[in-house]
Amino acid sequence: MSETDLSAVPVLRDPSAPYRLCDMPVRLRPREAVERLGVENVPDQVLLALLLRSGTRGMNVVDLAERLLRTYGSLTALSRASVDELTNNQNLRGLGRVKAQMLKAALELARRTAEERRDERGSVVRSPEDAAAMLRETAKPLDHERFWTLPLDSKNRLKWGAEEVSRGILDTSLVHPREVFKRAIQWGCAAVVLVHNHPSGDPTPSAEDVRITKQLVQAGQVIGIKVLDHIVLGRPSAERVRDFVSLRESGVVEFAE
Repeated sequence: MSETDLSAVPVLRDPSAPYRLCDMPVRLRPREAVERLGVENVPDQVLLALLLRSGTRGMNVVDLAERLLRTYGSLTALSRASVDELTNNQNLRGLGRVKAQMLKAALELARRTAEERRDERGSVVRSPEDAAAMLRETAKPLDHERFWTLPLDSKNRLKWGAEEVSRGILDTSLVHPREVFKRAIQWGCAAVVLVHNHPSGDPTPSAEDVRITKQLVQAGQVIGIKVLDHIVLGRPSAERVRDFVSLRESGVVEFAE
């Protein structure tokens, strides 16, 4: 078996094993697993166990990490939980405020890192995937819709960070051309890419999404700022590999070249 074979650590412990971490096979303990496989090659529960460092009464740190993931279902869902929710959750009795704060801090750092990458000036938007990547991590934990623009120069380089235009259900009262193009005009942008998220996880554009996009493309033509695409962010699923839809690629709206 390869040293980086993830099948080596499909489950961190035998459910019938004693609670003590020292009773777990050495190769499956969190620190040893990371040392052997590398931090990028271990499951989420191993990384959580490293952050938590110790367990609670009657539950070792690996059990606690696995219970966190079972309770919330994913790291994205876990990132939405507040410190108070984590410490008061009956499934996580004994987690403690300090451990909850450590988890929230780590997940917040991950979010801020993604934002820094997104906001780097000079990033080139060559494809719908490039645009989706700039806001994917920001959109993942959101439970409401947000709408952003990516302001670009004549070579499709990001002139500034993504500009948030609205929060809430997408409609013409929230996404008005005046607000969409305000910053783009100030910054002398040549083009913009529109991006918004669907909290349901299904990125299929709605009829309202298509209607608003057509309106904004027309407004852009009037003021001389190209609308190159509209990306709808969701989440991947068994039926859908990509977590976004490009309205340009789908052909439902005719965009500027």
